Amino acid sequence: MNIYEVAKKAGVSIATVSRVINNSPNVRPETREKVEAALKELNYRPNAIARSLAANTTKTIGVLASDVRDSYYANAVYILEQEFRMMGYDMILCNTGGELEKRKKYMGLLLEKKVDGMVFVGSVFKEKKDNTHIMDVSEVVPVVMLNSSLQGNNIYSVVCDDQLAAFKVVESLASRGHREIAYVYDVDSFSGLAKLNGYYSGMQAAGLPIRQEWIIRTESGINGGYMALIRLMEMQASCTAIFTSEDILAAGILKGLLAKGKKVPDDVAVFGYNDSVLARCTTPELSTVDNKVGVLAREAARMLCKVLDGEDTPHHKIIEPELVFRESCP
Repeated sequence: MNIYEVAKKAGVSIATVSRVINNSPNVRPETREKVEAALKELNYRPNAIARSLAANTTKTIGVLASDVRDSYYANAVYILEQEFRMMGYDMILCNTGGELEKRKKYMGLLLEKKVDGMVFVGSVFKEKKDNTHIMDVSEVVPVVMLNSSLQGNNIYSVVCDDQLAAFKVVESLASRGHREIAYVYDVDSFSGLAKLNGYYSGMQAAGLPIRQEWIIRTESGINGGYMALIRLMEMQASCTAIFTSEDILAAGILKGLLAKGKKVPDDVAVFGYNDSVLARCTTPELSTVDNKVGVLAREAARMLCKVLDGEDTPHHKIIEPELVFRESCP
């Protein structure tokens, strides 16, 4: 049993439950009664030590990532831990997966642990329609979103300009003589949509034809890239370049091109995204976008610590990406 179940039972936010548990005066009597009834019915007993620390700091930060197996998230989490440790904070990591309900439960768990703040790693945490769960958490502790953005008094964000990066990739491909450019992506996240918009605007600025059938949404992972390449070949697409939203998709495309006897970049150029370790492990090595995940993570950690120290801190910071040219698109 955790704070999230109590909030659901009482029909209030987890922030409200937290205020009742910690005897905050900023709760209406009727709301307090509902929460206390839910606490009693569910036999929920808040940790006494945690309650005694309500007005103090625990020097602990909660970090949520959707999949720590992914090299992008793993790198970000590693740097966050180093930065927080140097600044005197411990870190609790939650591997949330992609389900919203699981994310909400982890947020509730971290509030129970009395973390001083939270960092959400990646743009998947921002929902398209309803983000009240994030707003609720931000009523209790400051929240920093790494490569995503949401408006709120206690919500901060550090983002890579993914739309600009995608625009520059298309611009660069066009300058190399490519006029038929396919785009392969796997998620409709905040970052994913920014990249897609950058692809569209880059194609339009270069005066290139946009073929909707060449914009392929596929599953994540190497197999997703491979299957996208097969779809392009089945429709006999004449594209001379393929741009992907992730390096791992590009790796699958390279695998498919090799299996079909195609030469990269002579027959088809391939451009990835993230400058992950995969970009240097493929043959040929992958041209890609360095979205500065290390810079994003360091800035996110420092931003949160400044907020906790009471310093004036901008709510939004943009990091500019860099194109990295290797063998797949020299």
